[in-house]
Amino acid sequence: MAVNVEEFYRKYGPMVLRRCRSLLQNEDEALDAMQEVFVQVLRKQEVLNDKAPSSLLYTIATNTCLNVLRSNKRKPLNGRDEYLVEIAGWDNPEERVMAGHFADRLFSEEKDSTRLIAVLHYVDGFTLEETAEKVGLSVSGVRKRLRGLRKKGLSLKEV
Repeated sequence: MAVNVEEFYRKYGPMVLRRCRSLLQNEDEALDAMQEVFVQVLRKQEVLNDKAPSSLLYTIATNTCLNVLRSNKRKPLNGRDEYLVEIAGWDNPEERVMAGHFADRLFSEEKDSTRLIAVLHYVDGFTLEETAEKVGLSVSGVRKRLRGLRKKGLSLKEV
């Protein structure tokens, strides 16, 4: 049964936009990511099922935003002025840079799903059960990934 994309957009658009804003911290990128979420739904409307639309859209939005963040990391900044304005707006640039480098090292060799698990559990505050349901793993699988991530983080912190 095909999903009604227009109805999804009206009903869940604000939720998707909030999610995109939360992850991307950039209004223009968040709006683009939200559009991309609904383009994906539109492309696959014939095969999607509408049993849990908020969970579906939330997961698509999270994955889309993580892809945007990953893509931004790979491409160089367009102009030096944007970078300078961004740095000027930071309260404590050194801490933010160090946190960014730490996160890059922490997730560099991890599966994309591990990053998603960490975001859902630590940033969004989902329980282990909710996180497991969203990523399609067992609770013990999620717990094992988070334990491994925590162990890796502690070892990186000591270096």
